[in-house]
Amino acid sequence: MSNTKIKSIQTDSEHESALARIEEILDAQAGTQENDELNVLLDLVELYEKKRYPIEMPDLISAIEFRMDQAGLTQADLVPYIGSRSKVSEVLSGKRDLTMSMARALHKHLGIPADVLLQERAVSFDESILKEYP
Repeated sequence: MSNTKIKSIQTDSEHESALARIEEILDAQAGTQENDELNVLLDLVELYEKKRYPIEMPDLISAIEFRMDQAGLTQADLVPYIGSRSKVSEVLSGKRDLTMSMARALHKHLGIPADVLLQERAVSFDESILKEYP
């Protein structure tokens, strides 16, 4: 390994240094100390980035609309998976929850990840309730 002691990455500066070192040893041969160092640094950078820049799961409606846009689909194209045109409209407007069979069909036929389709929707909170309680 290099003379640099490998430790957890806590700051953006340490992150940048680790990325620079990774770039230096990116072509390290398997079985060498540099390759071992590379693997450890890659793990540390991945862990830091997950903590520092978490990627949140998209909400259900955004995920469906994104997939529709990717595939050039219209609401009418979702009828076979969701039901009637009115059900499609209600799902996309947030007025209707997906049933399990709808979620399965969207996952199977459109490739939308099941964990996105099965997540609970955020409950909207009526702030006017707080006015009643000083």
